[in-house]
Amino acid sequence: MKTYRKRILVTGGAGFLGSHLCKRLLEDGHEVLCVDNFFTGAKENILDLLGNPYFELLRHDVTFPLYVEVDEIYNLACPASPIHYQHDPVQTTKTSVHGAINLLGLAKRTGAKIFQASTSEVYGNPQMHPQPESYWGHVNPIGLRSCYDEGKRCAETLFFDYHRQHGLPIKVARIFNTYGPHMHPNDGRVVSNFIMQALQNQPLTLYGSGEQTRSFCYVDDLIEGFVRLMDSSEDFLGPVNLGNPGEFSIRELAEKVIELTGSRSSLVHKPLPSDDPTQRRPDIRLAREKLGWEPVIPLEEGLKRTIPYFETLLRSR
Repeated sequence: MKTYRKRILVTGGAGFLGSHLCKRLLEDGHEVLCVDNFFTGAKENILDLLGNPYFELLRHDVTFPLYVEVDEIYNLACPASPIHYQHDPVQTTKTSVHGAINLLGLAKRTGAKIFQASTSEVYGNPQMHPQPESYWGHVNPIGLRSCYDEGKRCAETLFFDYHRQHGLPIKVARIFNTYGPHMHPNDGRVVSNFIMQALQNQPLTLYGSGEQTRSFCYVDDLIEGFVRLMDSSEDFLGPVNLGNPGEFSIRELAEKVIELTGSRSSLVHKPLPSDDPTQRRPDIRLAREKLGWEPVIPLEEGLKRTIPYFETLLRSR
């Protein structure tokens, strides 16, 4: 029988990943403080949690200090799709860097364990495939994606320096492509793009040849990885790759979405965006070894769980 209910702060808690994490932590018997400035998050994602007496919602921007009492912190605050993070690139960098400083300061004051949601984008356009955690990356520091890529890289630096300098208990996860319900329908990410286009029988947009590859992890698998990492032994800090090592070309994904939606959509090609990686697949041997974690939901099954969410969105419009 649970005798202690942890007080857990989730920044970006009304976003795609954050809302799923809040739900999981409540199911595990904890008290959750969800913090979001609602730039990309949405109250609709957490409506079913608002009636829970152990769930609290606070509108706040992490670039400003936050004064609360918590036992654990999950820092998920940052727009994660190119459309959103390039809308205000200076603010994106500030969210990653100032946000990390503010939350690490909070963790230092309260003694809380703190989790950083980093990203596979720290590897840039990789020259090593698949990408292990030991790979330092191939990143353009002045490109259109740099506000996100370098912001997340700097946040990792801050986390490890706070650990070395102040003994702060940290956990760092590098997240690879993830999909599922609560994705923003207009975030420009390939899974949401394709599903929305297919459901409306619009052409599916392939950038470049469509032969560039990605790995797609269903959100429930990823959240399981988050919780296992946070609960892992004190001497394991990360960074650790969390993603699905199954690799698919963008063309294969498009064809699978058309098949599962029964769409009449065709495929159209547009130029490849600047600094867009041609290959992205995680090496998850470290997650298997340290966390006993690997994804269990295959792409087709995950898409079958995701498509109805977007169908509901379209009907509500």
